[in-house]
Amino acid sequence: MSSNIAINPITSFTPMIYKPQVPKNSFIQPNASVLGAVILSEGVLVSPFASIRGDEGTPIFIGKNSNIQDGVVIHGLEKQFVENKGLGYSVHIGANVSLAHQSQVHGPAKIGDNTFVGMQSFVFKSEVGSNVVIEPCAKVIGVKIASGRYVPAGEVIKTQEQADKLPMITPEYAMKNLNNEVVHVNRELNKGYSELAKTYPMNYYL
Repeated sequence: MSSNIAINPITSFTPMIYKPQVPKNSFIQPNASVLGAVILSEGVLVSPFASIRGDEGTPIFIGKNSNIQDGVVIHGLEKQFVENKGLGYSVHIGANVSLAHQSQVHGPAKIGDNTFVGMQSFVFKSEVGSNVVIEPCAKVIGVKIASGRYVPAGEVIKTQEQADKLPMITPEYAMKNLNNEVVHVNRELNKGYSELAKTYPMNYYL
């Protein structure tokens, strides 16, 4: 087992041992950490110093082709869940989602497909729709954000009234294509790092 992938300890709230599920075409940087009841889908990239910790709130799900960038933290509260297709998750991240540098997603939380969570932003006890942009340093706490909205940089959204008034993403919105660009870059990085690891299995960090 890779040193950056670990099982969880048995506790009163997690009474079973889980090993992270990591498909062959997902890539975890050697100095990232994925622990316990974590399910990675195909094409996921986990970057340096990210922490996905499925030892308290479980399980944590990361959708296809999503990227978990440097210093991101994903964790959850014990026995608190969001629902997706009839199943309960501590954190459920959709497909083609970007969690940018040093952002945090703390469950119970759900993030829809094709959403960008900006640098140093924070999502807690919230459900965020698809095709949403959370700009850098924004905070989303205890609300539901509809699909196709954006959260301006630095805003603190902690009432449903605030969430319902968030602006729609329009053709004029400067960051409307940002997530597509970020996903494209990270999919190429995933493939590139995977090839490096095959060529230099012990020390591609030279």
